[in-house]
Amino acid sequence: MANSLREVKIRISSTESTAQITKAMYMVSQSKVKRAEKTYKQYQDFMKRITEMVKSIVEKAGDDYSHPMLTKREVNKTAYLIITSDRGLAGAYNSSIFKALTDKINEVHKSNDEFICQAIGKQGFAYLKRMNYPLLVNEATFVRDDVEFIDIAYLANKFVSAYLDKKIDKLVIVYNHYVNSLTQEILFEELLPINSIEGEVSSIDYVYESGIEKTIDLLLPMYVKDILFGIILDAKCAEHSARMNAMKSATDNAEEVIDKLQLLYNRARQNVVTTELIDIIGGANAIGGDK
Repeated sequence: MANSLREVKIRISSTESTAQITKAMYMVSQSKVKRAEKTYKQYQDFMKRITEMVKSIVEKAGDDYSHPMLTKREVNKTAYLIITSDRGLAGAYNSSIFKALTDKINEVHKSNDEFICQAIGKQGFAYLKRMNYPLLVNEATFVRDDVEFIDIAYLANKFVSAYLDKKIDKLVIVYNHYVNSLTQEILFEELLPINSIEGEVSSIDYVYESGIEKTIDLLLPMYVKDILFGIILDAKCAEHSARMNAMKSATDNAEEVIDKLQLLYNRARQNVVTTELIDIIGGANAIGGDK
């Protein structure tokens, strides 16, 4: 019985340590969610201005001008870019993306020659390698918690170049969209070609010193990269939120286990005390009976 009590006490102690760790991780993730959400909202204001400018320039160019990034063509190869995390402990954040991508590939494509994949995040890259999906770049792209454009600049340039060189005909981003702190949803967003530019037309009358066509040639790739960066900021909000919720659930579960173990320990301890009292009283009675 003593050994059993000692084992329960050890389990309580280890579970309490786990609860402390998960609670600390929850608080860290909660702070990161607020910071990521603030950054994402601020970036939306920037994107609104960029979109207004791009739309006004494209509309001013007229229907006679056609840019490859604005023109749909026959899709022989589709590129999928999945946005995942570098670390785990984020609940179903990564696994839901993996399932969504695999289901889409099985539904749409008949062979691996029809698509190519790439991942932002260590977890996603490991999954693509494990599934033997064809890759655009055979290396992982890591993104820090405080996302910077330089983190994804190389990969973004590779996708834009691949599209302009007609190595891919469509680029689809697969990611977790941040709805609120409790909800995320998987989105498939077609980034290339640019189907439409949503937003108002800028009221500013721009002067194009190098010509409107050259301006569009320079501006559209930048615009696509800016959209991709915004999507990554959105996904980061979802990642931190998913990890926050996962750590909250882990802490709650640990505390529930502690309560059950504590009850078990108290009952076992009571049994030991009761047994000892019975032995003492029995011994006392036996001595009294001898007298």
